[in-house]
Order: sequence, then C-alpha cells, then structure tokens
Amino acid sequence: MSDLRALLSEDELREWLPRQRWFASKTRDVAEVTLVDVLTLADDPPTAIGLIEARFHAGTHELYQLLLGIERGRVAFDALTSQPHAAAVARLLSANAVCPSSPGTIEFHWLDGAPALPDSPSVRPMGAEQSNSTVVIDERVALKAFRRLEPGKNPELEMLRFLTAREFPNIATLWGWYELSGETLSTTLGIAQEMIIGGRDGWELALDELGSDPDRFISRLRELGEVIGTMHALLGSDASDPDFAPEASTPEGLSLMTATIDEEIERIFLRLPEDDPAVTPILGRGEEIRDRLQAMSHAGEGGRLIRNHGDLHLGQTLRTSGPDARWIVLDFEGEPARPVTDRRRKRSPLRDVAGMLRSFAYAASASALLRGNPVPGDWEERAREAFLDGYLSCVDVNLLPPGQSAIESLLGIYELEKAVYELRYELDNRPDWIRVPVAGVERILAEPIA
Repeated sequence: MSDLRALLSEDELREWLPRQRWFASKTRDVAEVTLVDVLTLADDPPTAIGLIEARFHAGTHELYQLLLGIERGRVAFDALTSQPHAAAVARLLSANAVCPSSPGTIEFHWLDGAPALPDSPSVRPMGAEQSNSTVVIDERVALKAFRRLEPGKNPELEMLRFLTAREFPNIATLWGWYELSGETLSTTLGIAQEMIIGGRDGWELALDELGSDPDRFISRLRELGEVIGTMHALLGSDASDPDFAPEASTPEGLSLMTATIDEEIERIFLRLPEDDPAVTPILGRGEEIRDRLQAMSHAGEGGRLIRNHGDLHLGQTLRTSGPDARWIVLDFEGEPARPVTDRRRKRSPLRDVAGMLRSFAYAASASALLRGNPVPGDWEERAREAFLDGYLSCVDVNLLPPGQSAIESLLGIYELEKAVYELRYELDNRPDWIRVPVAGVERILAEPIA
C-alpha cells in the first residue's frame, strides 16, 4: 500500500472526480479534493478503497468511494472494472473476510445459498453508470459499489435483506454486501445481487411495444400492479421489526407534506413562461391548484406508513422472458439526491404508485416524441386502470386510507407532488417536454374531490 499511496496524485484526482457520471454535484464549484484514507483490501494485487472528500466553496463537503489499484505502474482511480482488482473483492466476499483498517473495519458478507465464485472470475461493466457503479462478475453476480457515502444504514441493503429473507420472487436476490464500521464512519460500501439474465428494461420495453402493440403492454401492467401490491403488502407485514413495522399516518404528517408541496407550487407557478403555449392550460391557476391540494388533503387522511421503494418508475423494472417470465423491481436506494435519513423514512405506499402512474404518462409522450409512434388517446387512462386493478387486488388494504375516494385523494396528492417536481425539472432541463407534467396537473384539476 505504500507504493499505492506514493503514486497517488491529489491534483489528478481534483481534475478527474468532477467528470465522473456518478459525481453528484456537477453544477457546484469544487474548492478542494482530498484523499482522506486508503483502506487496504489486498496486497496481491494491491487493492484498496480510497475515501475521497470533495469540499465546496459554500463550506459543505461530500465523501466518495473509489476502488484503487496499481496498473502498469500507475494508480487506477477506478479499479472496479479491472479484472484482477474486482476479483480480489469477489474473493473477499466469498470468504466473509474481515479487513482491519485505521478508520475502522471492512467486513464482507456472503449469504448461505449464494453461488461459489472462482478465484479469477470474468468482470465487465454493466451498462451506463448512474449514481453508483456496477460490474458483472462471472456472469452471475452484479456487484454495485456505492459512490457517495453517507453514515448509517443503506436503504437498498435494508430493503433487499428484508425481501430476500422473505423470498420475494420479483427482485434480484441479495447474495452479499460489504461495509465499513468505525468510530467516525459506519456505512455500506457495496452489495452483490443475482445477475438477471435476459431481462429487458421496463422503460425500453414500454417504448418498443407502444410502437408495435400498445394493448399488449397494457396487459402486462396489471401483472406489474400485482407485483407492486404484493411487495407493499410484504413490506408492511412485520410489526416486530422497528425499521419496517407499519406506522399510523397522522393529520400532522399529512399537513407537513402538503405544506411542502404547497410552497413548491407557489414557487414553480411564478416561473411558468407566459409566452409558451404548452403551459397555457395551467397558466395563472396556481391558487386553484393549491386549493385543490388542501381539499385533497382533508379527504385523503388515513392508512399506514411503510418502507417503500422511493423512486419507482418503469426504468426501475426489468421484464424477464421465457415460460417463467416475470417483472423484477430494481434499485431500492431511493432518490439519490435525498439524504439517507429521508430515503429511509416510512411513507404511504401510494407514493410509489404515483411514481409509476406518472411513468406511464412519460412513456406515452416519449413514444411520440422519441420514436414517432403516437399512442391511442385513451392509452394512458387504460394503462392506469390496468395497473391499479392489479395493485389493489394484491396490496393489504389496511395500508391504504379507508374507502376508494380517500385512496384517490391521497394518490392525487402524491401525483401532484410528482407533477410539480416534473414541471421544475423540465423547465430547467427539457423545455420541449413541459407538456407532459402540464397534462398531469391539468388532469388532477379536472377530477372531482370526494
């Protein structure tokens, strides 16, 4: 490790880090990048975890994980994609190894029933990087390294452990993980899951079938609704586990949530461009929408709060093929921009449902805008009905507000939250897409309130 430390250049790190796809703060000015610690994993080949701190001019900072190794006499900042170094991590996982280090101890966990891995498995990157990095090991294991590190329990590990232990069939089974435990920082570093062979991304599948057979995809959505309903029922089934035990919703909690959405509505409607015909249907209707939000909040009380996915949409699913074809739900980490404490918070399961319903609206628009395949005018409504029919047939109704009208009101609140977020995002990034969230807000305004 002394060789590795000697070869490291913080100046090179400072240039390299902000360019990475998973770096969370590309729009902020980085004041300094510092190598905080090097945690030894293996000597042959030299492999270590580097803890990198990015400091910003505002006085805040973020901590990132790199897998470091030596290749051809130079330090590889991202040795996760290097076969010898990724293989070293795989061996540590398989052995349930413990690696002492100065800031704490790195512990590797490999669950009973997980596949045995060879000493020198194949390694390849898995597609495009997002907020984390994943490699495929031996074409059987998907190893995800969490890039931005925060103290505390990682929500994806928690959710996968819970669902794997209860043999939920619609996830990529958890096979292992590794974590750092120390006085100054305890955090999850990575997880290992079953590699799903032949699965198709739910978003891409939707766009393909909307161009060829829109009704066929609708028939798949009832099954997807059943999967999500069953998952929510399972997540709300264990009253003995404080991290997962359902909690009663309170009027105070609902009031706080609606107040937050109300403030966002006020801000975003002040920004709507008056000369854009795409926003005309909702222009000047901010007060009307805020009144609608308050009315829905009074009608939508009740139900239980549970752990849920937190960032559910078609792109977080896979569809397998063959005689045992099924939906797989992925990426239980929640919205990456939110802090871990917020992503672990219990919420109504209808927040997940709202995310999926908004995804159908985007799929219908993307089919026309990106593929040149307009969908039938009633497709989105029929897609919603199919998904909700499946969902309500499988979810534990005790988790939902009592009565259909209360369910619709609370679901409407969460859809409005999503649509307002989308308005802001599209204004800032994709003005050509602004009509998608505008249509969502317009639909909510048109619905009766019980």
